[in-house]
Amino acid sequence: MAKQPIPHNDTLAKKYLKEIKSADTWSVFKIISDFVKGFDELSDLGPSVTIFGSARFDENNPYYKQARALSHLLAKQGFSIISGGGPGIMEAANRGAYEAGGVESIGLNIDLPHEQVANPYTTKTLEFDYFFSRKVMLVKYSLAYVIFPGGFGTLDELFESLTLVQTRKVTGVKIFLVGHDFYAPLLRFLETSLLANKTIDKSDLELFEVCDDLEVVAQKIQQSLFEQIKAIKQLGLSDTSYYKSLKKLKKRVKHES
Repeated sequence: MAKQPIPHNDTLAKKYLKEIKSADTWSVFKIISDFVKGFDELSDLGPSVTIFGSARFDENNPYYKQARALSHLLAKQGFSIISGGGPGIMEAANRGAYEAGGVESIGLNIDLPHEQVANPYTTKTLEFDYFFSRKVMLVKYSLAYVIFPGGFGTLDELFESLTLVQTRKVTGVKIFLVGHDFYAPLLRFLETSLLANKTIDKSDLELFEVCDDLEVVAQKIQQSLFEQIKAIKQLGLSDTSYYKSLKKLKKRVKHES
């Protein structure tokens, strides 16, 4: 059988063929490399918030402006900001933290043939080969996730986050959706299809909160800091560096208030 030619401009097909032709052993090493890199660079990060959203919004978009304002507000409270490292909402998140100063502005970038160019507003940028290892790092070190409007990738991150909280693979994490009008049809779908067919429980709809008031979001994230401190102490982990970093931020918050 004759070989089927690869379209000249089909970089995705070329990359896919390269991946499946490579030895499985090398793929394992690349996966391990992704995780080791993330653990080494982020394990001592301290209290952080991850912000998700579309890569396609420019700085004039209202959601971009909101993401920039929220991350600036959170950074002023002492929270480091983590994003996917690219343009759009990711850039806005890093930009707000970068402009506030005093915290880390983390970009967890991934190699894509379009859209994903690292934004210039990070204090630390990590490059990942695989979506799944990058996704672990996006959620592992944060005590809150804020989901702005976005496309397939953002919705994937939203439902991944909800699943982690629903199944208690992560605990004490708050999930906020910013963009009530944008998410309204999705919320109706969750109620009229998933809940109506009993594929989720009513309590699952309380795993997240839709809120367009950035001050309220920031205040509730700050409150979750206190809740995490209490939970970690009850687990007997008060000697960990993460617990100590939370306590340090709590002391700062009380001093400033």
